[in-house]
Amino acid sequence: MQRARLAAACLALLAAAHVGCARDDAQARATGARGESACACAPTQVVDPTLLAFLSRARAAHHAADVTLGAGDRAAAIRALEGIIAAPRPPGTPPEVAEVIADTYARLAELRSEAGEFDAAARDVEAGLELAPAPSHFQGHLYEVAGVVEERRAKALDERGDREAAAQVRKRAVGLLERAISIQDQVITEALKSAPEKPR
Repeated sequence: MQRARLAAACLALLAAAHVGCARDDAQARATGARGESACACAPTQVVDPTLLAFLSRARAAHHAADVTLGAGDRAAAIRALEGIIAAPRPPGTPPEVAEVIADTYARLAELRSEAGEFDAAARDVEAGLELAPAPSHFQGHLYEVAGVVEERRAKALDERGDREAAAQVRKRAVGLLERAISIQDQVITEALKSAPEKPR
């Protein structure tokens, strides 16, 4: 899922870059300009290369996490994902960067909670939510992961025989999951409002 979103972001940016190049080339042909393509020496860049580099680096790190997880090395997968968070970021932290990092925090929380590191997983979710302060798919996904973390915490408490604490944590998990559902409902409703009406 994370790799699919990263790939989509990269493809969208690359498409914008190609459209810009095509327009510049067309203008050069129309005016009879000679020499190299306008894209090769254009004074302004359609897409920030540092943003493309960051997204590509993040995508590679998620692939590396997949490979190491497949080999049973969860710690190596976590290190690969932590590298995205620690990596240099494009100036101004564009929205795409914030979304990728928020999603990476969500994946880290999932991996850590699977290993029983519930407090660390909850901190990952909190860090991700700082990057997704407004209702969005990414915010909703982080609350979903938060609910899963608490669901796993409740199961661990149950296995230790602490039924009362497990019940409280399970209740918190349901509340977080309900909040995730509410956020995603809001995202869908807002998207439908702005969608053009199809002709009947």
